[in-house]
Amino acid sequence: MKHYNTVLTIAGSDSGGGAGIQADIKSISATGGYAASAITAVTVQNTMGVRSIFPVDIATITGQVDAVLSDIGAKAVKIGMLHSEEVVLAVADVLKRHAVTNIVLDPVMVSTSGHRLIEESAIQALTRVLIPMARVITPNIPEAEILCGRSIVGQNDFPEVARSLSMDGRVSVLLKAGHLNGDYLTDVFYNAESDTILELKSKRLDTRNTHGTGCTLSSALASYLAQGLPLDDAVKSAKDYISRAIAAGAEYEIGNGHGPVNHFFL
Repeated sequence: MKHYNTVLTIAGSDSGGGAGIQADIKSISATGGYAASAITAVTVQNTMGVRSIFPVDIATITGQVDAVLSDIGAKAVKIGMLHSEEVVLAVADVLKRHAVTNIVLDPVMVSTSGHRLIEESAIQALTRVLIPMARVITPNIPEAEILCGRSIVGQNDFPEVARSLSMDGRVSVLLKAGHLNGDYLTDVFYNAESDTILELKSKRLDTRNTHGTGCTLSSALASYLAQGLPLDDAVKSAKDYISRAIAAGAEYEIGNGHGPVNHFFL
């Protein structure tokens, strides 16, 4: 019998469909994986921003994770929005019980529209408990600044910052450059497993359709890891996928704010 390359995504729901669980499922599916999900919160949002957040109770969150892992299993797990310390600790506990190791963690803290999505105590719990369990984390610049406690002035800071977030070389770090200015962007990937730096350069596209890019990239990375790609190759493939998805969705008009990428351009 054939087997799917299953990815479990643990994240919040986006009613606008551009980010969160919705973007994760699209991204995983488009890149050849099978998406299972555990919803951590229901957000009321559209392209203009987040109106409100309704947390899912912890027993339901961990129940979803346990139901998937005890039956379907997962070759990789992607983690997105975890809004409170209690949720972070509960998710870490259920993943430990199932001995999950192939984890891609996107430390979602602020939405594209600037809405805070995580409590301060949850950031400390992420750093203390969940990030050390991850294989890869995928922060953008504001998230990296919060995690490392320093400002990132420009591109030259990237290798040092990426290494500083690696938990003494135990966790690989994909530091995203989307918040920098310039016609070209260079993400930096620190591969903790080989102690090497990989630069991923791309041309900036003039589009406001960038909602959910972080969710989409991290989910694609988890999907490629689930398919058995080596770490550097999975990162390169995920970067290529998000770049092409942004380009394919650049000229679409949806809503009055930040629209989504085109996940199914293939």
